[in-house]
Amino acid sequence: MRTLDERDAATGRVAGGITRMPATRRLAFVAVVATLAVAACSRGFQLKKYPTNNALYKASFAEFQKKKWDNAITGFEKLTTDLSARDTLLPLAHYYLGKAHEGKGEYLLAAQSYARLAESFPDDSLAAAALLAAGDSYLKMWRDPSLDPTYATMAQTQYRLLVSVYPDSPLKDKAVAGAAKVDEMLATKDYETGMHYVRRRAFDSALIYLKDVVRNYPSTQRSRDAMLRIVEVYRRPEMNYKDEAKEMCVALNGAYPGDADVAKLCPAEVAADTSKAKPKLPVPTLPGVRKPAAPPR
Repeated sequence: MRTLDERDAATGRVAGGITRMPATRRLAFVAVVATLAVAACSRGFQLKKYPTNNALYKASFAEFQKKKWDNAITGFEKLTTDLSARDTLLPLAHYYLGKAHEGKGEYLLAAQSYARLAESFPDDSLAAAALLAAGDSYLKMWRDPSLDPTYATMAQTQYRLLVSVYPDSPLKDKAVAGAAKVDEMLATKDYETGMHYVRRRAFDSALIYLKDVVRNYPSTQRSRDAMLRIVEVYRRPEMNYKDEAKEMCVALNGAYPGDADVAKLCPAEVAADTSKAKPKLPVPTLPGVRKPAAPPR
């Protein structure tokens, strides 16, 4: 009769019930795994399988439709280097390369691909769409107004370029809306910086930022908010700019008639001629005051 150890050795078991594969079976298993791996690789996306640019484009687009972003990027990148400048597939390759990067969340690379298309092929039917997509991609990289606004400025450039170069484009309204969104975010950045200085009781510095909101982004909601805060700062005992506060109230009543917050802060009697008032920003001279750097977040 076999001992327990002999039975375990015969069945491939070890103490504790864990199966131990015999050497011959182990080799066969490794061979099967290797064969499957090779087969999987052979079925993967390989550039050498597509001898012509047309074939590579179709294959890359098919990978794009299946959301296999890495494969699509590989194919479209090669096309952007291999296609001649006169080939009609080249703008498409740039466009879908940007789309594939965007699908993968690589917004900077996406924006660069779109911008390259618009710059290299301004007369192409995709040029306006590329500018809009570039602006959207840059903006996705600047979601928080407290961050450095470099990408916001780059987004704004793309939107405004679309509006100026392609004024008849059906995408113009989207570009205008995108530019307005960027303005609102930039205005919010300066507004919040101004309020930071208000909280620190650095009122001269606060006024500089709040006035910049009104001066640089007059069509934004933050412009109204900044004007209200300017009146409040002017009226503070430390500042006591009574005349300037009255002038700002005239501007507020003229720009936002019927606004409840404006009416509360600036009663009608302090703005007697609001019907003729035009929005303006009185800027008293503040000698020796330079615009301070934005505080670190």
